[in-house]
Amino acid sequence: MELHSLKPAEGAVKKRKRIARGVGSGHGRTATRGHKGAKSRSGFKNKRNFEGGQMPLQMRLPKIGFNNHNRKSYTAINLDNLQAMSEKYGVEKFDMETLVKLGAAGKNDLVKILGNGELKGKFEVVAHAFSKSAKAAIEAAGGSATVAE
Repeated sequence: MELHSLKPAEGAVKKRKRIARGVGSGHGRTATRGHKGAKSRSGFKNKRNFEGGQMPLQMRLPKIGFNNHNRKSYTAINLDNLQAMSEKYGVEKFDMETLVKLGAAGKNDLVKILGNGELKGKFEVVAHAFSKSAKAAIEAAGGSATVAE
């Protein structure tokens, strides 16, 4: 085998498609752009969702849904979660900084304490909202439930 006898495999190398080089090239006249229309012109740029002047799909379909911007969405934390965090980390005071640090809530979340479960110790809890049963259970255990701003 000699260097000058090396050739690429059969079908590995194709000739470049030379567009607009005369009718005899097979890609002349309309230069592979078809006949007339905006797509055949130079400088054509297709707009997103443009359907050739037909009313686009997103405008034909009805508007659905409603987002109430005044609705508050709370991150719920149950009393049994507070009890578990207290046992695991030895925490007695639950405020927003503590809940964020322990991963129970995000720093921009609104937190609501719910009354599922029971408390074995007295805790000082500061949250954005409390259910009636949660507030009663916290205060019955000797703790305090304070609403944060």
